[in-house]
Amino acid sequence: MIDIRPFASLGAANHGWLDAHHHFSFASYHDPDRVHWGDLRVWNDDRIAPGAGFPSHPHRDMEIITYVREGAVTHEDSLGNRGRTEAGDVQVMSAGSGIVHSEYNRESTPTDLFQIWILPRERGGAPTWGSRPFPRDARAGQFITLASGYAEDEGALSIRADGRVLGATLKAGQTIEHRLDGRQGYLVSAKGRVTIADADATAAPDTLNPRDGAAIGGVTTLRITAQDDAELVLVETGA
Repeated sequence: MIDIRPFASLGAANHGWLDAHHHFSFASYHDPDRVHWGDLRVWNDDRIAPGAGFPSHPHRDMEIITYVREGAVTHEDSLGNRGRTEAGDVQVMSAGSGIVHSEYNRESTPTDLFQIWILPRERGGAPTWGSRPFPRDARAGQFITLASGYAEDEGALSIRADGRVLGATLKAGQTIEHRLDGRQGYLVSAKGRVTIADADATAAPDTLNPRDGAAIGGVTTLRITAQDDAELVLVETGA
């Protein structure tokens, strides 16, 4: 099953300083059919105005991954961490037993990012934060793991969840296949239009436009063909 969720169908809230679109129920937006997908609980498509951001606020018992598409975001937290994560980079925060943090756009231009929340394997634990670059060239023509709850994914940022976040870039006309082996997936094109299909099925492929979401279940191998130069983000989780 591949369920396309067009960008226009997402929940939305424009606060002036923040233009947010929600793939899943979040804050005042609630859709009983879009509460979570496996252990994936939140996928927010945010644009933060220059000089604006989220003031200090608490989290607990959630794995929070920030994928910066354009601009940069500056993080500070109650552990004393401070860091600037720019386009092409990823940051993760394991909220664990509790952490207070802020996220601001200190740049002179808007910052566009995906904020992805995955349910942890277990509640509690010491909170942590980390960030690292993932050059887009290193993702050319393939998915690489950006954040993972599995020890075998060396080089990825660590999260405490049954899941992983992957990224890829494709040139127009390029096709790749990615094995899900029946795990649930949620795919968003940060840039460019692609078609996606179950490689083992005969159904016609679906079109995924920029910033659309695709909820994927019961698929062993996913086939993706870029219609334009594309930048993709995929979350895999257990059921």
